[in-house]
Amino acid sequence: MNPPSRFVQQSPFTVYDNQTRSMLQTPQKYPRAGSQSFPSPAAKAAEDGTTTIWFGPEQPDGVDRGNWIQTDPAKGWFTILRLYSPLPSFFDKTWQPTEIEPTN
Repeated sequence: MNPPSRFVQQSPFTVYDNQTRSMLQTPQKYPRAGSQSFPSPAAKAAEDGTTTIWFGPEQPDGVDRGNWIQTDPAKGWFTILRLYSPLPSFFDKTWQPTEIEPTN
């Protein structure tokens, strides 16, 4: 995914609680992933330039902390991708983020 934004480095995913609409409360503290390294580590892109973000209660083996957002199996959640200064491909829908896909 390559978000169409002038400020890609400030376009994080954040996970929110379905009930409270606040950030999901987990031991991770900051349920977000993006390219900024504060308050949590930055997500790392693969060699092909794509960035994979993992959602789950436990950090998968081999996945950097910045590419994982902790969830709580006892709570519902949703995610928001923030795009700051989006480019035309966002508005004309020639770019869309991929769906969240379950893994084993």
